[in-house]
Amino acid sequence: MLNQAASPAVRTALYTPQERERRDASVWTLVQGLLAPLQFLVFLVSLVLVVRFLMTGQGEQAAALSVLVKTLTLYTIMVTGCIWEKVVFDRWLFAPAFYWEDMFSMLVLALHTAYVLAWTTGSLGSQQQMWLALAAYTAYVINAAQFIWKLRMARLDHAASLAAGAAT
Repeated sequence: MLNQAASPAVRTALYTPQERERRDASVWTLVQGLLAPLQFLVFLVSLVLVVRFLMTGQGEQAAALSVLVKTLTLYTIMVTGCIWEKVVFDRWLFAPAFYWEDMFSMLVLALHTAYVLAWTTGSLGSQQQMWLALAAYTAYVINAAQFIWKLRMARLDHAASLAAGAAT
């Protein structure tokens, strides 16, 4: 009997050679590479302001505005990310290589948008708005981890393809 646990699972490479070439040649790859750490920095500042407000009751306006800035950076990275996917994979969204990351991004967008609507309409009190922001931020962190993991997989794929090329 064949021991299936001993045989490694075969994973499809994240990019075809053509997709990798388009990715490397696209200005949108640079844009995403610049926006991602910027968004993370905005997130960290906003997180501190939101938690400060929830703990002390101080800085409500700064916390609220920081969540709006974070949401704006999220929308920006999502729009430019869609353009990037179109250039690389010829799809605006839900390319197979990033399907689950894009699906979870929809939850992240929904939570951030819900915050903006609650803030705009006053349908939730300040405390509830900040808890909603923290829910959105939790989803964002999970989604960011998904993309970081994909970036790691892409690097491993590239290293394996270089090693395979050198071996032949």
